[in-house]
Formats: sequence, structure tokens, C-alpha cells
Amino acid sequence: MDGTRKISGYEKKKEHVQAPEISVIMAVYQAGDGRALRQAVRSICLQSYSRWELLICDDGSTDRTWEILTELAGTDARIRLLRLGKNHKAGYARNKCIRAARGRYLAVMDADDISAPNRLQRQLDFLKSHPKAAFVGSRGEFFIHRMGDDGACYPFCRAPKASDFLFSLPYVHASLLFRREALEQVHGYDSRRCAVRAEDYDLLLRLYGAGRYGVNLEDVLYYIRRDKKQYVRRKYRYRFHEAYVKLKGFHKLNLMPEGILYAAKPLFVGLLPAGFVKILQQHYYGAM
Repeated sequence: MDGTRKISGYEKKKEHVQAPEISVIMAVYQAGDGRALRQAVRSICLQSYSRWELLICDDGSTDRTWEILTELAGTDARIRLLRLGKNHKAGYARNKCIRAARGRYLAVMDADDISAPNRLQRQLDFLKSHPKAAFVGSRGEFFIHRMGDDGACYPFCRAPKASDFLFSLPYVHASLLFRREALEQVHGYDSRRCAVRAEDYDLLLRLYGAGRYGVNLEDVLYYIRRDKKQYVRRKYRYRFHEAYVKLKGFHKLNLMPEGILYAAKPLFVGLLPAGFVKILQQHYYGAM
């Protein structure tokens, strides 16, 4: 037993909600004062596209996260909550959301980021007009406290090829909208310990290995929060997980033998100054 409980949120209005076409999945753990979480949820509630549901899984938080989530679920009937009795990490929590989702399309959302108001509409329109694409992301822009206060963007690649996974992840993972059948084909996220903090890389490598591919829209539709916590969360041991995930994925995509060096890259990059790594990324993607 993992202690999972499902609460539908604002039940007395539920009968008036149209069946969702898009299920937005969000894993949250230790949301603190809830300011960033509220901003993230609000950015989904303000979407120009309305046929969505937001499934949020509290991954065993011990602070006020569940109280805050219950409050948020009471403001919109489209918010549904799941709760885990202990912390299982993001991949496991997202899989819980995927299994409970009702939509034909599944969007990822991180609990401290912000989606542009037209994000879901733009991405849904793209997938409906491009039936061969299994998923679609967008350009991601960083922010610190509010949108526009940083301005730097995640390295952009419009139509990533398998080889573009060698240097770094060519998608902003949390900006992605998937066709449900694509995620089901690869059985969702790998929730094993060996993939913790690298489950996004692993998922996309397995999708490409299964013959599925995606595209990034050039518009900035997703805003990525920068904070000190992200450096605390990135413990060096997780770089071994990333190296393992890459080695396995690169082998599947026939990116050997050069893939061996790129798989080992996380171990070396973890020892380099962050500014130098940024220069390397800019040089690589700027040459594309």
C-alpha cells in the first residue's frame, strides 16, 4: 500500500464540468508557503483553453502542502488531488496522475513554474494539425520572482533529432503536451531509484527509441523558475543516474560509440563552474 487517496475537488460543481480533453499532471513535494505552487496552479486555471483537468499528486509532503492543495481544489472543479503516504519521487507521482487522467492529451506542469495563458491551446492546435508528432514543447524562459525579470531562455532546438540528446535534453520537459497513447506505449515514467532526477531524460529517450518524436514551438509558452533550491536538489549522486539513463538510451538509439563519452558528461560537468557549462550549451545550440 502506498497510501494513495483521490479527492475530486469541489464536488458540488463537478456535474457542470465538461469532459476534459487535456489532463495536466503535476507532482508536488514540500511546497513551503505555497506562493510558487499557487502561481503554477493559477497559470493553468487562466488558460484560454478550458477543457482541461489538473491532477496534482502530493508526493508525501510533511508541511502544509496538502492543506494548500485542498484550498486550491476548492476554487476550481477541474482540479483533482491525489496523495501519497510517503515520498516516492516525481516519476512515481506523475505515473499516478497519468493513470487517473481522463484526457486524450497529457500535459506536464512543474509545481513552481508558470504556463503562458495560451500554452495549452497552441500546443493542442499543433498536435491536431501534425498527426505524426507524438508530443510538443515550447521555448522556455527563466524567471526569478516574476515573468520577465531574468530573460534568459533554455537552449532551443525546434525539431530535435536523436543525436541532439547527446549533449543535453533538447526539450523543456515540463512544457510538453503528449498524446496519451505515446506515454502509454512506453509505460510512462521510470519510477525506479536508478532514474530519480533523470526520469524526464529517460522518458524522452525511450519515446525516441520507440519511434516517437516531438517538436518545440518557437513561442515562449513556459516560464522556468530559478531559485537556490534547484542547486540543492541536484546532488552529485543523481548525476550517476543521468549517466546510466543516457548510456542505456544512447545504445537504443544507435548513438554508440560516441554516446559513451556523452553519457559520462554529467559526471564531469558536475565538477565544472555553472557559467562554463552555460557557455558550452550556447555554443552547441547556437551552431544548430
